[in-house]
Amino acid sequence: MADFNLALNDDQIQLKDWIHEFAKDVMRPAAEEWDDREEFPWPIVQEAAKIGLYGVDFMMNAMSDNSGLTLPVAIEEIFWGDAGLGMAIMGSGLAAAGISGNGTPEQVIEWVPQCYGTADDVKLGAFCVSEPDAGSDVSSLRTRAVYDEANDEWVLNGTKAWITNGGIADVHVVVAAVDPELKGRGQASFVVPPGTKGLSQGQKYKKHGIKASHTAEVVLDDVRVPGRCLLGGKEKLDAKLARAREAGRTGEAQPAMKTFEATRPAVGAQALGIARGAYEIALDYAKERVAFGKPIIMNQAIAFKLANMVTQIDAARLLIWRAAWLARNGGFKNGEGSMSKYYASETAVRVTEEAIQILGGYGYTREYHVERMHRDAKIHTIFEGTSEIQQLVIARAISGLRIE
Repeated sequence: MADFNLALNDDQIQLKDWIHEFAKDVMRPAAEEWDDREEFPWPIVQEAAKIGLYGVDFMMNAMSDNSGLTLPVAIEEIFWGDAGLGMAIMGSGLAAAGISGNGTPEQVIEWVPQCYGTADDVKLGAFCVSEPDAGSDVSSLRTRAVYDEANDEWVLNGTKAWITNGGIADVHVVVAAVDPELKGRGQASFVVPPGTKGLSQGQKYKKHGIKASHTAEVVLDDVRVPGRCLLGGKEKLDAKLARAREAGRTGEAQPAMKTFEATRPAVGAQALGIARGAYEIALDYAKERVAFGKPIIMNQAIAFKLANMVTQIDAARLLIWRAAWLARNGGFKNGEGSMSKYYASETAVRVTEEAIQILGGYGYTREYHVERMHRDAKIHTIFEGTSEIQQLVIARAISGLRIE
C-alpha cells in the first residue's frame, strides 16, 4: 500500500509537463476546427500515438502506478487542452477498463492491445452499455446474449446507445443480459472482435458538446462471438448465476458497474481539466481587460468569482486524488469515487459558466475557448452516472440503507 501523498514524484511532474506541451501546441490550436467538423479527429489521435500518449503501454503504465495519481494527472492535462479531442484520445480506455476489470489475464493480454493498435496502425475500442431505454438503470438492459452450446458461441442481439467510438471501433465490449430475470446480476461482458458480422453503427448523435468525440448507436443483429470472448469465462459466469438463483442475491458487482466504479476518478479528472482551462482564460482576461479605468479583476465582483472558481477546482482535485489513491489502496469506503466525479462535474459546469460571465460578450463567442468549454463540461454531469446517481451512491454508502 502506497502512502497518500499530495506531492507528485519527478516522473509524474515530467509526465504532466510533457502532456501539457502536447495539449498546448497540438490540441488547443485544433480544438475549434474539430468541434465544427464533428468528425473523429484521426490526425490528432495519430499524433498522440506517435509520441506515445495514445497506446496500451501508456495506459498500462499509468494504471499500474501504486499512488493512483498518474492517470488523473495525465487526464487533467489532456482535457485542459480540449475535451472533445481528449475524449477521442481517451475513449478507448473505457473498453480497455471493461476488459481489465472483468476479463482473465489471458483475455487482457489478447484484447487490450487491440483497443489501441500501434503508432503506425491506430485502433479504437468501444464500451457498450447504455441503451435507448436503459441509461442510469443499468439493470434493465434488453440486449440479450444466448449461448449456442453446439458451436460454443454466444449470440448477441440488441441496440446500444450513446456509445463512444460506437461502430467505428475495432474492438467492442458489450454488456448483455444472459438471464434477464436476475436483472443486473444476470449480465455479462463480451468482446466483439474486429470485423464480426452483424455489428453495425446506427445513428450518429449530433451533440451539444465534445463534438470531436464520435458517439453513436451500435446495432447487434445475431452477432456471433466465440465462447472465449465471454469476459471472465463461462465457468465463472455459471457459478455466479447459480449463486444468484439460489440465494436470490449476490454481492458481486455488475460488469458495467465494476467498470464505472473504477473510472469515476478519471471522469472527474476530465471535468477538472475543462474547469481549470476555463478558469485560467478568465483569470488572464480579467487582468488584461480594462473597464472604468482599471483592470476588471480590481472589482470584487470579478475577483471573488475567480476566488470561488479556483477554490472549487482545488477541492475537486483533492477529491479526485483521494479517490484515485483509494482505488489502488484498499477501495472506496463511503462513495469517494462518486464524490469525486459528482463534485468535479458540477464544478466544471459552474466554472465554465462563470468564465463566460467574466468575459462578457466575448465569452459568448467562439473567439475565446470558454463557450466551447461550457458546452463540453455539461456531459460530465450526465454520462458514466448522472450527478443524481452519484448522489444516490454516496447516500447509500453513508447510510447503509437501500435509498431509492
